[in-house]
Amino acid sequence: MSDWITSGVNAPCSHHDGLSYKDRRRRAWRWSGAAVLATAALSLTALPQSVAARDRGQYAATSPELKSWFDSLRSGKGPCCSDADGSAVSDVDWESSSGHYKVRLDGAWLDVPDEAVITGPNRVGRTMVWPMRGTAGVSIRCFMPGSMT
Repeated sequence: MSDWITSGVNAPCSHHDGLSYKDRRRRAWRWSGAAVLATAALSLTALPQSVAARDRGQYAATSPELKSWFDSLRSGKGPCCSDADGSAVSDVDWESSSGHYKVRLDGAWLDVPDEAVITGPNRVGRTMVWPMRGTAGVSIRCFMPGSMT
C-alpha cells in the first residue's frame, strides 16, 4: 500500500499547466469572453441580411435605365437599395414645413431625418420613402420628395 502524501496526489494536474486556481479562472473568463464576442460578431453579420432588398414585383415593368437610376440613389444614410425597397407615398401622407419633411407610415407621423432626404432630381415625380423596420421601430433610410399636386 502506498502513502498518498508521497504518491503525488497533491501535485498540480498536468492539464492545468501548473497554473493557480486564480489563473485558471482568469483564463476561463478570457475564453468565455472570446466566445461572447464571437457570438456577437456572428449575430451582427446576420443583421444586414434581414435588411436585404426584397422584390415584391411592384416595379417589374420598370425600364433598365430607370432601374439603374433607382439602384444608384443614396442619401446621407447610405444607399437606398432599389425601387423594390421603396414605397410611393400619397400626397396626404407627407408634408413639408420649414424645409423639413414628415411622412405617415403605418398610421404614425415620423420626422424625416435631414440626412435621409435625397436632394437630386426626382425622375419618377412621385414621393417615395425607404423605411427600415427593426426591433427599435421604424426609421427612414431615404426619402425622395415628389411634386405635391
